[in-house]
Amino acid sequence: WKKTGKNEWTGVFASRIWILSQDDTHLLYKVILRETTDPVASPKQRRKGNARKHLVSKLLENEEKDYSSEKNPPTVQGKCDSNSNLNKSVDEELLKKYLRLDEPLQDLYELWSKKDLHFKQAALKFQGLRILAQDPTENLFSFICSSNNNISRISSMVEKLCTLYGTRIATVDNVTYFDFPDVSALTDPSVEQSLREAGFGYRAKFIHKSACQIIKEGGVTWLQKLQTLPYEEAKTELMKLPGIGAKVADCICLMSLGHLDAIPVDTHIYQVATQRYLPHLKNYKSVTNKVYNEIGEYFRDLYEKYAGWAHTKQ
Repeated sequence: WKKTGKNEWTGVFASRIWILSQDDTHLLYKVILRETTDPVASPKQRRKGNARKHLVSKLLENEEKDYSSEKNPPTVQGKCDSNSNLNKSVDEELLKKYLRLDEPLQDLYELWSKKDLHFKQAALKFQGLRILAQDPTENLFSFICSSNNNISRISSMVEKLCTLYGTRIATVDNVTYFDFPDVSALTDPSVEQSLREAGFGYRAKFIHKSACQIIKEGGVTWLQKLQTLPYEEAKTELMKLPGIGAKVADCICLMSLGHLDAIPVDTHIYQVATQRYLPHLKNYKSVTNKVYNEIGEYFRDLYEKYAGWAHTKQ
């Protein structure tokens, strides 16, 4: 996602370009589907993408409200131009799923606040915070790019992956947007060298090897299977891939596989845990496997099913 205007963000998921903005009460969004016209179309046409299916702005109740008094989950409403009600419904469901709007956020906040005073205090500052339900393929390879990296460079690498191997969607305001590549597109023998030349360093090998291994296991079907496995089993399977350790596996489990009890333990979470919850762990000079697992189990016992979601407030 990138900020593309005053109070406007543009991003890609589900093979669509989404343009989001908000006012005091609503989140407005516009969907641009893949272009089927000539790539050299006029700027007005490019702005619309596939004009026949282009959706006008629709309204989504903004969840960034004071949830201390909000009892009903956000709902989607609005209208479209020549689009059918069926297509409108599909887009609304995609956005609901992506933002996890069907999860009982108010009930969860109340539960976590009762269990943890630290959470209750943090929740006052961060109302409506949600974990996105990201695409497993995009999430997995994005986190391989994250190894020993900063946010700016990670974003640049993900954009390069899309540009080099993804499918073009449309051009909006002179910016061309691409889908994230299919796993199979990253298995060609030339991929590793091409990514090294593009500045991916040692991550190029991990991306190519992981793609090959995923295809060998069954491709997207294998990733979908991980969503149905118990959390620990899914994490173990992910850690068999090159470039994926415990923390990255937990990030993937939490953010794209639906295992909301996964706890990625980074330096920040380690510091929070030792300062507020598990002071005896200060004796360890680094986050060993034992320390990592103890912190994860502590938060799972504390917050239960949605522990990974709750711990993001720390």
